[in-house]
Amino acid sequence: MCVVALIFLLSSLYLSATTEASKCSIDGFPLVKNISELPQDNYGRAGLSHIILAGSLLHGMKEIEVWLQTFAPGSRTPIHRHSCEEVFVVLKGSGNLYLASNSHGKYPGSPQVFPIFANSTFVIPVNDAHQVWNTNDQEDMQVLVVVSRPPVKVFVYEDWLMPHTAAKLKFPYYWDEPCFEAPATVRDEL
Repeated sequence: MCVVALIFLLSSLYLSATTEASKCSIDGFPLVKNISELPQDNYGRAGLSHIILAGSLLHGMKEIEVWLQTFAPGSRTPIHRHSCEEVFVVLKGSGNLYLASNSHGKYPGSPQVFPIFANSTFVIPVNDAHQVWNTNDQEDMQVLVVVSRPPVKVFVYEDWLMPHTAAKLKFPYYWDEPCFEAPATVRDEL
């Protein structure tokens, strides 16, 4: 009887020690990770692959967040802005960056168009409306993205002439939803 109890106790301890940590816990995440083994999703957006390499809600980051995003030919982000700085590094492929020329007026206005390509980088200032679009019909575009002040509060526009006051707030953003716990006071910084 004691042997059975001892085996049960040891089995329980082993299982509790090897059980995977919560998806939203920094416990259980190794320091060095293989990108190909990290969770990826398209969050309902055809042509997008999004991987969080280092995240606020997922990994406990407080000042920055790092993503790896792949856009299939023709895919794009929505027209949007957010209250954080954003840095892109284009790893492969090509496309266009659309950046509003009037982000701090009543609406974004006609965007400037900047060609982007492998080994290019660009910075999106706080609250500048923008869109990234893979205009190459032959290959994927892959970008490394670093954002400040996570988690990101995103305001989405239907078009470039939509007033800022009509933009739709999406917070928490799709990849943060499973780990988001507390309601936040969200303030539009425009």
